[in-house]
Amino acid sequence: MRILFLGDVVGRAGRRAVIDALPGLRAQLKADFVIVNGENAAGGFGITEAICAELFDAGADVITTGNHAFDQREVLSYLEREPRLLRPLNLPPEVPGRGSGLFETQDGRRVLVLAPMGQVSMHPLPDNPFLAVDRELAACPLGEGADAIVVDMHAEATSEKMAMGHFCDSRVSLVVGTHTHVPTADEHILPGGTAYITDAGMCGDYNSVIGMEKDEPLNRFVHRLARGRFSPAMGEVTICGILVETDDRTGLAQKIGALRQGGRLNPAWPDF
Repeated sequence: MRILFLGDVVGRAGRRAVIDALPGLRAQLKADFVIVNGENAAGGFGITEAICAELFDAGADVITTGNHAFDQREVLSYLEREPRLLRPLNLPPEVPGRGSGLFETQDGRRVLVLAPMGQVSMHPLPDNPFLAVDRELAACPLGEGADAIVVDMHAEATSEKMAMGHFCDSRVSLVVGTHTHVPTADEHILPGGTAYITDAGMCGDYNSVIGMEKDEPLNRFVHRLARGRFSPAMGEVTICGILVETDDRTGLAQKIGALRQGGRLNPAWPDF
């Protein structure tokens, strides 16, 4: 099975680039299943039902989020109605929506997607992500309840993401980090057969401060004062993501490759 994961979509420029490119990417890469992190898609903060519809129509099978999942208030009722949109897994049970889901590819293979959020320097502070993931994996083991399992670890600290990778090694197909918006160069397969990358990067304009126009972030760092709102940068977008090929017998990873297309970053394309 081939699973394509696209990193955090930032603002109008990011979502337009993804919506335009995704049908072609899915066909070129022969992706059986596509996951998109969309938590910054609505003006850089959250996501809406209309944006989800566009991403699903373009070829996304599941949309994950993170600490900005609830920034757009209208999404609260949509999270209850749409199982393909995941909020962070390790939140109290009374929070709207769900943080995991078992989905099917077009040919009937089962993909479990988990969306834990880290605890280090994250707000609101979630419950323990490791225990939450452990419960999900015990209930739906790889090779038994699911043919592939993807963990979108939405976290600030690289150490916490790496720890989740090793915690899940041999038990999931892919652990992919999101949230910090910068693609890392450490995509590899862990000793137990789980594909891993610390951060997939963002789908946004890299002539920015993690996707935002530079003036206001610079002002806050230099002067420690807020003089305006953060606004997503609107320049040329780099689409960043990761492609994983799994063994249909075990569900573990056989190949992993980075994707970077367009914009300012050096391009990368999976060589399989």
